[in-house]
Amino acid sequence: MYVTKRLGVIGAEIDGLDLEKNDDAMYAQIDSLLMEHQVLFFRDQDISHESHKRMATRFGVVKPHPAYQTVEDFPEITILESTAEAPSKIECWHSDMTYSKNPPLGTILRSRIIPEIGGDTMWSSMTAAYEGLSANMKQMLGNLYAVHDFTHGFKETLSTAEGRERLKEAIIDNPPVQHPVINLHPVTNKPCIYVNELFTTRILGIPKLESESILNFLFKHIQTPEYTCRFNWSSNCVVLWDNRCTQHKPINDYFPAHRKLERITVESGN
Repeated sequence: MYVTKRLGVIGAEIDGLDLEKNDDAMYAQIDSLLMEHQVLFFRDQDISHESHKRMATRFGVVKPHPAYQTVEDFPEITILESTAEAPSKIECWHSDMTYSKNPPLGTILRSRIIPEIGGDTMWSSMTAAYEGLSANMKQMLGNLYAVHDFTHGFKETLSTAEGRERLKEAIIDNPPVQHPVINLHPVTNKPCIYVNELFTTRILGIPKLESESILNFLFKHIQTPEYTCRFNWSSNCVVLWDNRCTQHKPINDYFPAHRKLERITVESGN
């Protein structure tokens, strides 16, 4: 196995492993590397849907997503597809499904169709972003909670009658929730910024204007290049990331080309 770091604070490309194998020692290595690097990149992994699901269950219970189509016979695997007729609508930095009371531990994304040019994804380390805050800012944020809202993240889809009808059950099942603005990672015990532009609507207990100002600062702060890495997809890539301490952003610079990825999210036990 060969490990190539993508950046000083986040990301590593892993070579020499076959993810089709169901090997205890291999997955122990992967778990250790994930805690160290936060996002792992594997190339040339033509894994089956069965292996994709099995890999996810190695880390926890699979968490379905209510808003996307799924692979036939594999309701755990959601399809993230962008075409000229239906381009992707998600463009901002975010952590997956923080509108849930129990957001995912991690996500495993597998490439199927990749445009010839563009379509990269970026990740940012929320532990590094936290460490980059001043002592006064860390102290101020330490006891605050913020609201995360499903409807805020899918407001564009919900702006249409078709979208409201399709997601009406998801809205009922996912009322707004509260999470700490600064969250402690349950394994590393490192503090992480835990608000994101897609789902976080306000900070509780302070005036609206202050909440907006602090959130806007944090949303910009986490984009600092020194906290981020960028991955250029190719066919049959698998990317695994820790959703508790990272945010990511798709770069939608490939319209009208076709891009298709398949994703499984894993329920957090913490």
